[in-house]
Amino acid sequence: MLERDPALEDDDLLDRLQVISERVCQLVPDCIGMSVAVLQEDLILTLVATDVEIAVLDAVQYLFTGPCVEAVRGERVLELNEELLDEDDWRTFALASAAASVATTLTLPILLEGRVVGSVNLYAASARAFTGLHQEIADLLGAWAPGAVANADLSFSTRKLAEDAPRRLRERARFETAIGLLAAREDVSLDDARERLVTAAERGGVSLSRMADAIMSYYSR
Repeated sequence: MLERDPALEDDDLLDRLQVISERVCQLVPDCIGMSVAVLQEDLILTLVATDVEIAVLDAVQYLFTGPCVEAVRGERVLELNEELLDEDDWRTFALASAAASVATTLTLPILLEGRVVGSVNLYAASARAFTGLHQEIADLLGAWAPGAVANADLSFSTRKLAEDAPRRLRERARFETAIGLLAAREDVSLDDARERLVTAAERGGVSLSRMADAIMSYYSR
């Protein structure tokens, strides 16, 4: 787990993430992206990500489940590789990961004053890319990630990118199809599927069009 450096000063979050991610990639060349998630009011929200596709992977976890969610809830480091991603519990996230050429993930909970306040989520293109490197990665991130979360001025209400949901989509029919697919596959009502999809997009900080495209892509496999 990552302990906070009390001397950390606030910096531009995205710029700092890019710098940190470059250092991680020097250690793990196959790392293709990372994100930082924050725990607020029992909800996990993506604070910042290196790429929108990485943010979408986070959002898919909020819609179903995934290592980011499980690591924060279980307060533990969690690495998933191709073997573990084959398990039924991770099927949807595995499909999303495969679509993004992700073969393994590593999630490190962030500690602040002895409690878990978020996580760093890393994605790599090769199996076991992070194996044996957990401590070195934690050392790289330990002076930055907790401070990023501590300095975040983020509330769920400010993340409602899709509060006027379908109106913002250029292809309303595609959104409605995604809702129908989600409802059918998860055996929930259309209203429940719509609410789940919109909420996952909000928590991931991605647009509804991105989420609709993701659902269409994953369920067409």
